[in-house]
Amino acid sequence: MKKKVIIDTNGLMIPGQFGVDIFLELERLGFDTFIVLRAALRELEKISSEGRGKDRTAARIALSLVDRCTVIDENGVVDDIIVDMAVKMNAACLTNDIELKKRLCSKGVTIVHLRDKTHLSA
Repeated sequence: MKKKVIIDTNGLMIPGQFGVDIFLELERLGFDTFIVLRAALRELEKISSEGRGKDRTAARIALSLVDRCTVIDENGVVDDIIVDMAVKMNAACLTNDIELKKRLCSKGVTIVHLRDKTHLSA
């Protein structure tokens, strides 16, 4: 059975910020389908052009990794879409966003997050 994971903007920035290979880690956790929202890519493009220092670099690295993901076009507020899609698709979500984690948790969605700045944990 395929295990899907939706990766939000800050999840995609983990490799550039902490040097963690999120795809290797997600595969280690049993995930084989990686989903990114077009809206999250727009956020990354904005950070890569307007951001400063480490965030700008992390966003550029994130954009270079997107070819390993399935990109889905949905309009609206990114966090709202992520919550709805995670529930509909029975997918986990990779995020470090505290508010988003609370919303996902209330819906029973599996949350994958960075642990000890060295690896991912579900």
